[in-house]
Amino acid sequence: MKVNKASRTMLSKVVMGAVLGAVALAGAPAQAKEWKSVTIALEGGYAPWNLTLPGGKLGGFEPELVANLCQRIKLQCNLVAQDWDGMIPGLQAGKFDVLMDAISITPEREKIIAFSRPYAATPATFAVSDTKILPKASPGAAVVKLTGDPKTDQPTVDALRKQLKGKTIGIQSGTVYTKFINDGFKDISTIRVYKTSPERDLDLANGRIDASFDDVTYYAANSDKKESAQISMAGPKIGGPIWGPGEGLAFRKQDADLKAKFDTAIADALKDGTVKKLSDKWFKTDVTP
Repeated sequence: MKVNKASRTMLSKVVMGAVLGAVALAGAPAQAKEWKSVTIALEGGYAPWNLTLPGGKLGGFEPELVANLCQRIKLQCNLVAQDWDGMIPGLQAGKFDVLMDAISITPEREKIIAFSRPYAATPATFAVSDTKILPKASPGAAVVKLTGDPKTDQPTVDALRKQLKGKTIGIQSGTVYTKFINDGFKDISTIRVYKTSPERDLDLANGRIDASFDDVTYYAANSDKKESAQISMAGPKIGGPIWGPGEGLAFRKQDADLKAKFDTAIADALKDGTVKKLSDKWFKTDVTP
C-alpha cells in the first residue's frame, strides 16, 4: 500500500490537526453538484500501483482501473501527480476531488475523509538485502493474519523483534504500516523514514539500512529493477484486520454523491473481473478484496 500501496497511510498528529481544522471551517455541507469532470490525485511514484511514464503520463494499476471506473460512470477524469504529504490537505482545500494512492481504509482516516468500498486488499512484509537478518520468504507460505490486538498478535511480533533487535528499519512516511513498525520495533530498532519507497530501497540495496517494510505487491512488482536485485522479501506475509478493509478511493465527506457513483463502478468492476485482470497484470497476484 502503497502500501500504496500503497499504501496506504497513517497521518501524523500535526497533519491530522490541520485537516480537522479545515473540516471545522468548512461549515455546512455543500449543495449537491452535477459532476461532469473530476480531478484525481495519485503519487505517480508508487509502482506498480501508480507510476510516472516517460513523457509524464501516469500509468500502473490504479490509473488503468480508474480510467475503467470513470468510463462506467461517464465522468471525465483528470489525473495529476501529488506528493503524499500534500494529498489530504489538497483534497480538503478543493485542489482535488478524489485521491487514489493505495490508501488503506482506517478508522483514523475515516474521521476526516470518506472512502469508497475497497478495490484492493494486500498483505505486507519485510525485505532485506542480507537474509541472515531475516530468512527469505517462502513463496507458498500462508499469510499471517493479525488483528491489531497485541494479545493475539504478540507471538508474531515477538519472533520478529528477536531478529530485528539493534537493526535499522526503513519505511515510507505516512503509511498505514507506520504504527505497526513504531509500536512493535521502535524501542529495540532504529526506524528511518523516507519520502518515497524507491529512496528507501536504494538505501536497503546499498546496506545503509537493514530491512524495510511495505506491500507484498510493491516488492513483487519491482523485483526486476536493478536496485531490487539485491533485495528479498523476508519473514512472514502479514495481512488481516490490522490493515483495515483494504485500499479505497478517498473523498471529501460532503461529496457523498460522488462517492456513491464510484462505489457502484467499483462493485461492477469487481463483479465482472476487471479488478482481478488488472491486478494479475500489474501485481502478478489477485488483490481483489
